[in-house]
Amino acid sequence: MDAADLIVLNARIETLDRERPQAEALAIRGGRFVAVGEGGEVLALRGAGTRVIDARGKRIIPGLIDSHIHLIRGGLNFNLELRWEGVPTLADAMAMLKEQVDRTPAPQWVRVVGGFSEHQFAEKRLPTLDELNAVAPHTPVFILHLYDRALLNAAALRAVGYDKDTPNPPGGEIQRDAAGRPTGLLLARPNAVILYSALARGPKLDPDDQINSTRLFMRELNRLGVTSVIDAGGGFQNYPEDYQIIDKLAGDNELTIRIAYNLFTQNKGAELSDFQRWSDMLAPLAGSEMYRHNGAGEMLVFSGADFEDFREPRPEMPAGMEPDLEAVVRLLVQKRWPFRMHATYEETISRALDVFEKVNREIPFDGLHWWFDHAETVSLRSIDRIKALGGGIAVQHRMAFQGEYFVARYGAEAARATPPVRRMLDAGLPVGAGTDATRVASYNPWTSLGWLVTGKTVGGMRMYGEANLLDRHTALRLWTSGNTWFSHDEGRKGQIKPGQLADFALLNRDYFSVPEDEIGGLYAELTVMDGRVVHGSGDFSGEAPPLPPASPDWSPVNRFGGHWHANPAAGLFTRPSAASTRSLASCCASPCGVHGHAHDRAYTGGVPADDRGFWGALGCACWAF
Repeated sequence: MDAADLIVLNARIETLDRERPQAEALAIRGGRFVAVGEGGEVLALRGAGTRVIDARGKRIIPGLIDSHIHLIRGGLNFNLELRWEGVPTLADAMAMLKEQVDRTPAPQWVRVVGGFSEHQFAEKRLPTLDELNAVAPHTPVFILHLYDRALLNAAALRAVGYDKDTPNPPGGEIQRDAAGRPTGLLLARPNAVILYSALARGPKLDPDDQINSTRLFMRELNRLGVTSVIDAGGGFQNYPEDYQIIDKLAGDNELTIRIAYNLFTQNKGAELSDFQRWSDMLAPLAGSEMYRHNGAGEMLVFSGADFEDFREPRPEMPAGMEPDLEAVVRLLVQKRWPFRMHATYEETISRALDVFEKVNREIPFDGLHWWFDHAETVSLRSIDRIKALGGGIAVQHRMAFQGEYFVARYGAEAARATPPVRRMLDAGLPVGAGTDATRVASYNPWTSLGWLVTGKTVGGMRMYGEANLLDRHTALRLWTSGNTWFSHDEGRKGQIKPGQLADFALLNRDYFSVPEDEIGGLYAELTVMDGRVVHGSGDFSGEAPPLPPASPDWSPVNRFGGHWHANPAAGLFTRPSAASTRSLASCCASPCGVHGHAHDRAYTGGVPADDRGFWGALGCACWAF
């Protein structure tokens, strides 16, 4: 046989191939696995030009696949955004915000756009508007929290032009003071259009910076072991206008993530026209194994979009949902376009199934891949109907971020199987896992895997009983081979097996043996996609191509990287965390307005905690002054 391009030895490989579940070595040639097994048999493929990597006994898994993420839109904005994902205390988060405010030139904004929950903070709260205005009196600050609200400081209100004469948009509320002036709190009631339209008014990156931003976002996903995604489109993400950057990266062979993209209608009332136009432009699944079309959705029709905000009552879909949806689905089935549909609630799902079954009787789906996204409250009856129509369900870890709100409204018993992942699997449905990043939940796959295994929110609340928990192998399959059905890649990737695409991740710790509450802290020290090393850190930092700095130079990514980690070296860039560089001298010299103590005496007088532990545990807000 011809020599391998790359051989990895001395590994603990979880192949997810039932015929050979474990191995210690692998070989790659031409972007595919050509041998998986014992070291001696794999070394037989070594040639003069073969690159050999010693895995040092570490765990290797197939490259992770996110079946629902908004990578293309997120990449255009990654360099603009400060991430609070995983940050343990509000004190840390506000210290990061203050530092970024000081670095950000006018007229740019500081933006924290999703990926976190107030419940992850030790203080269990969001910052107040007064606190935002104190740390940023002149720089616009926009903070998006889940689907439910956005916080804008006074400078951001001026930048977006909201004043006492600005009316509330449909489905949203601009909170006002007694004089009718906007306070800076925007509420989704029930949909998030008000939040996203305000965000869209901020400055954008120029095209060169968008290229850099998208490359860095892909590398951040690689750092977490992700090698493939299915992009779910998104609001304000029109085709083909907003795909020019990703098209260029694909054309220049600069993708480090395989992307299958769905197209998301942008025009309320003209959804059918969008899909008619696009289906004339694109054949089903047009493109390559690296970058290709994947069908329609997640938005099919605006009248069928049941945006979930568990702080608000469930929205009732209008009477026009069925005829709107039928027209679009009829077209998609005729054109043989796969499709996906955002649906949170059983009430929406059952009505959509009525439409799908009607279309199927007249134009058979006949193996066409289609699925619901989210499906938090799907019933067992609807699961059976989905199975009968040949559909699937893609679940995301939104409940890890919103579980507390769901329990507050519907009760702990209702949350015990929300979504009912185990029942979906038992019914034999195609089930895949993803994140729904970046504007709501985090893009970190390990947060999702930890949620699937433990049933806990990021705030530590346990939602699920044993009946709805997954073992680690099953959860990993949902993030690898289970997701391949959703992009028509069954048998081509998702396993470490000869003939499949050569995508894998070498982990910093063993996923199968770390304590379950530590799964969320895993990351990759080496990631290979298409047989190419696309990420390396720690002992493998010299194996990866160099990482360009973020542009513009004031980007939060240059200072804070992406997802927070207790080990700074695990970040996108090796940098100290905000907490580790913050000293007591950076706080105000006056006594704390919350606790009445002087900072130096409180800290040096025998309090048994370090800087982060002390200020985070007591909720000291001194950083806000």
